[in-house]
Amino acid sequence: MAAPTADDYGNLNGVDGPSACGTLGYAQVDARSARRVVAVTDNLVPYPACPGEITQDLVDFVVAVPEIGDASQIVSGSTRVTEDPVGLQIAQTAAAVIDASGLLVDGFSFQTGAGGISLAVAKYVGQLMRDKHVQGSFAAGGITGQIVDMLEAGLFRTLFDVQCFDLRAVRSYRDNPAHQGMSASLYANPWNRGAVANRLDTMILGAAEVDLDFNVNVTTRSNGVLMGGSGGHADTACGARLAIVTTRLKAGKYPKIVDSVTTVTTPGSTIDVVVTEAGVAVNPLREELAARLVAAGVNVVPLARLHYLSQTDASPKLRADAADAAADQAKKIVALQQYRDGTVIDVLRQAGSLN
Repeated sequence: MAAPTADDYGNLNGVDGPSACGTLGYAQVDARSARRVVAVTDNLVPYPACPGEITQDLVDFVVAVPEIGDASQIVSGSTRVTEDPVGLQIAQTAAAVIDASGLLVDGFSFQTGAGGISLAVAKYVGQLMRDKHVQGSFAAGGITGQIVDMLEAGLFRTLFDVQCFDLRAVRSYRDNPAHQGMSASLYANPWNRGAVANRLDTMILGAAEVDLDFNVNVTTRSNGVLMGGSGGHADTACGARLAIVTTRLKAGKYPKIVDSVTTVTTPGSTIDVVVTEAGVAVNPLREELAARLVAAGVNVVPLARLHYLSQTDASPKLRADAADAAADQAKKIVALQQYRDGTVIDVLRQAGSLN
């Protein structure tokens, strides 16, 4: 594992050195589980390194190299608030859903992703908290500068951080005792004595696809090609009292509200609301929430309506016929999609030739 700071006996941290990246929340679990742990560092310091986020009893080897990466690249376009009018509209609607839910009171807990729309939701929620004089208990997840600003403004008492998403978060984690690190196990492990995800009031989730059963895909593109890891998507959807998916109806001409998702990442039974530019769909399992939103003037529409609008003028490439579907089923299974409890909820099939 990359170690921004290490001593020769294997004590590691992510807050010091030229490649400082912040909390090592995921690496902590890897270090406890792996049979061999090799720390690669460009900042070898005298023993003992302090603080020691990962300690010497878990590390087998320390390798010093000239450079382990470019910390400036921690910042990316995905960690900036969207300026797109449609994205801002979706974010405002999502904030209105949170407000109408009745959860936005003292002690409110919150998590959002690092995408542009999600960060805009945090901005609007922060303004609501100021207007209502609400102080939240905590914000959690991968932390951005936007969430750090909310902590420093007194909108939350503390942060639980599993992964710093930008350099503002790295500095805050190093300097502010109220900005706490957490391991991936503390964050979302369903088998420990209590995961932080289980104490969330509201979670803002992204989606590559949502289907008519509220299932969400963030694992593969519509052609079946793997996009990347899902992070805490399924964990927080399950744990939060209000799980909100924000998505545009289309990505270009490709629909995002589909008959059936390519891969089920997060089961629809754990998704409460889907927010789009054309309205808000509420899971039929949450009738009381739908009533609250309607009473508050939120534009609540059936998910089938959003599906229809998403499919209108959609690219014909995504409209597979029965023969295509049969061919897909014949393709080799290359991976399994596991739920947070270890059960297999879907399979990933070979997307194309591997030659």
